[in-house]
Amino acid sequence: MNDEVGYSAELQSLDDEESNESSDPEDDEKNRVVFQQENAESRVSLTHEHLSKKKYQHPPSRTSFRMSVFNLSNAIMGSGILGLSYALANTGIILFVLILVSVTVLALYSIHLLLLCSKRTGCMVYEDLGYKAFGMSGKCAVFGSTFLQNIGAILSYMFIVKNELPLVLQFLTGFDTKDDSWYMNGDYLVILVTVVIILPLCLLKSLGYLGYTSGFSLACMVFFLIVIIYKKFDLPCPGLELNSTMQAAEMIPGNETGMCEPEYVEFNTKTIYALPTILFAYVCHPSILPIYSELKERSSKKMEHVSTVSFLSMFFMYILTAFFGYFTFYDKVNEDLLRTYDASHDVLILVVRLVVVTAVILTVPVLFFVVRKSVLELIEQKRFKWKFHICITLVLLAFSVVLVVFIPSIKDIFAVIGATSANMLMFILPSALYLKLETLTTKQKIKPVIFLAAGVLCTLVTVPLVIIDWVHTKQSNNTGH
Repeated sequence: MNDEVGYSAELQSLDDEESNESSDPEDDEKNRVVFQQENAESRVSLTHEHLSKKKYQHPPSRTSFRMSVFNLSNAIMGSGILGLSYALANTGIILFVLILVSVTVLALYSIHLLLLCSKRTGCMVYEDLGYKAFGMSGKCAVFGSTFLQNIGAILSYMFIVKNELPLVLQFLTGFDTKDDSWYMNGDYLVILVTVVIILPLCLLKSLGYLGYTSGFSLACMVFFLIVIIYKKFDLPCPGLELNSTMQAAEMIPGNETGMCEPEYVEFNTKTIYALPTILFAYVCHPSILPIYSELKERSSKKMEHVSTVSFLSMFFMYILTAFFGYFTFYDKVNEDLLRTYDASHDVLILVVRLVVVTAVILTVPVLFFVVRKSVLELIEQKRFKWKFHICITLVLLAFSVVLVVFIPSIKDIFAVIGATSANMLMFILPSALYLKLETLTTKQKIKPVIFLAAGVLCTLVTVPLVIIDWVHTKQSNNTGH
């Protein structure tokens, strides 16, 4: 215990020295901007090399409590918010609230474990914690989970472009959604957007001002929530007009009394998608330690307070989005909430679609930089080389586009990524690292062991059930045809 106190005091002394070396207010502001750019998106993971460079270029512990909350809220917020109303429709009000509250509390507990591990080792990067605990296999496990999470986020954003852009064009051109022209086909449009816009941005050597898309994305989601609340009162259920995408949506069995009656507890084949969707919406753990490293007058207790404020803010935003979306459409809500609204003549919905599509198009390159950096770090390519830069970019983007074209729905992305990488980053890895790095009594091990077992069980149960639902859905579609 004395060693820990001495080590903490030594770290604090080092922080004070570095803080004294750079007290220029202009430098402080620049540092805040730089960190905001680097934490631009929800699945950001800083590599060891990057943080090492930053240690010497910028003084640590310069970010205020308020800015840290903003950064972490940006890290949490993502496309998963679009699937929450669908999750609510397939679980019922009571079960959904129980799952959402449970995941929020457990996510905060996992952050507590990460901060304890960081205090023990002095590591400020998730990947380094994995290396400290389990060697190269631990580092690869964190890298792999982070890589898969970021790829899942990229896929979900590209899927939003695939879903929403045809509806925007439909509004602007007045064409019917059944038009067979290539420019009304989401697959062709996502390929075109990738080649014309996303690829050139991804080929840039540095992010530049793209880092500011984090604030823009968060503002878009707040605007999206405001519109959802407004539309609940603007679209009363009896006068609701369903668009073609809603008419094609699957009906939830057991609700023959009408779509305007809420379900409090609901079980069906789609219920299994609720938990991984919520996990996907909440994962931000690769960003926790970098944000912690930048926190002014940092302490684990203060960082836990930052996490609590950020998660509670997102909790209320999530629950408002889920409830108002559900109480507008009930069992007819689409797996992509935004796609449920009538695309034919609503200017406000058009504006929402445009800003969301713009935000996700600009966010994909930000995430892509993180993914490519992880790959280069894994193959130990330290120096910049255009050959590796271009090849990795083309391969990863081509892989992403192929997946987006062939994946049938965005809920499948939420399900697979939520049940695997999100679950690993939030539950399995923090508990495993804590058990390995800390010296614990048998009694102290009980909670983290249960936490670890719950994470493993979640993956073992969810993934097979999702696959079974895919097979069942495919067989039903073949039979229907």
